Amino acid sequence: MKTDRARVMFALAALYLIWGSTFLGIRIALEGIPPLLIAGPRYALAGGALYLFARLRGLPHPTRAEWKASFVVGVLLVSGNACVVVAEQWVSSGVAAVTLASIPLWVALVAGLFGKWPTGSEWVGLAIGLAGVAVLQTGGDLRASPVGALWLVMSCATWALGSVLGSRLALPRGLMSSASQMLAGGLVVLVGALLHGERVSALPPARSVAALLYLAFFGSVIAYTAYQFLLKTVRPTLAASYSYVNPMVALALGAAFYGEKVAPRAVGALGLILGGVALLAWRGSRTRALAEPPAEAG
Repeated sequence: MKTDRARVMFALAALYLIWGSTFLGIRIALEGIPPLLIAGPRYALAGGALYLFARLRGLPHPTRAEWKASFVVGVLLVSGNACVVVAEQWVSSGVAAVTLASIPLWVALVAGLFGKWPTGSEWVGLAIGLAGVAVLQTGGDLRASPVGALWLVMSCATWALGSVLGSRLALPRGLMSSASQMLAGGLVVLVGALLHGERVSALPPARSVAALLYLAFFGSVIAYTAYQFLLKTVRPTLAASYSYVNPMVALALGAAFYGEKVAPRAVGALGLILGGVALLAWRGSRTRALAEPPAEAG
């Protein structure tokens, strides 16, 4: 019993700290590596490693139909993360994390397009959360960087669509599901980076390479495995609690290690966004509003 409790605590700590730190990791990787060459290789490497691990554990290869579904969902989700990387060329890691805290609200709205509109007080949760996004916008954090804001909006929308389709399409089971999605999405983004002309013309700084490896191994492999363990071990609401903690971790790390300023308005916006997400979850819409990432979206 104590061993299980220790494993749960370790897994929660991994989600809170690792996924919360990926926004800063992206910022550091951008110092020497183009954005799509961060997102593509990150998920291609992580997906390949998980795929090999899953096969060693005896999991079967995905069927052709499962590969097609993994391709659709994986491209959407990995592209959503790629948008975050692109956006962090203009906005701080903390602002990106606060904005992406609204993804559960986007998931609820996109689910409505498939016939599952929020009901009753769920609309109140949506209104509160979207008010937080509006506060962030009026404060100038996003208004000062319209290009970055646009990429973050695209990230939220793409991630939400991928999350909703992921609950409707026939995907592989267990680790093979995340492995096939990350592998397919990572390779597509990598090809997109090369077609777009992204190249590493000089040897990147060691800290940028280290950040990319950190994102691939810790951010995508370790943290996601911990998340899968929590889904099987604890209440879903506890497993999904990373959604509330990650933005605060990202804000703190960005301020402490990258000199990013944390505006009081951004903290207030985060409170409104998380309040709306909490109300949605409390009203029983966890499946729609707390879709798993993430990899994490960061």
